[in-house]
Amino acid sequence: MSVFLVGVAAFLVLNVGAGMVRVALGPSPADRMLAAQLFGTTGVAVLLVLAEATATPALRDGALVFALLAVVLSVAFVKRGWIRAHDSSSDPREEGG
Repeated sequence: MSVFLVGVAAFLVLNVGAGMVRVALGPSPADRMLAAQLFGTTGVAVLLVLAEATATPALRDGALVFALLAVVLSVAFVKRGWIRAHDSSSDPREEGG
């Protein structure tokens, strides 16, 4: 059973590699952010699968920390994007018309 789980973990790591291509070539910042979310989600999944395969409870704790960091990262990205979108939008009332 653990050989199967290690294979699943290897497949998930290959998915992260595909996500790195999207980060490098992503046409928009939103695509890059979704790829970063893929890293966080897949990292948590890899740690949980390896924790089960090796019976190491410390990996579950690491997965929990990564899950929390992924949430903070997405909130920071949304706030950064919201502030930029708000600053770049022009108010028609300010144009003197």
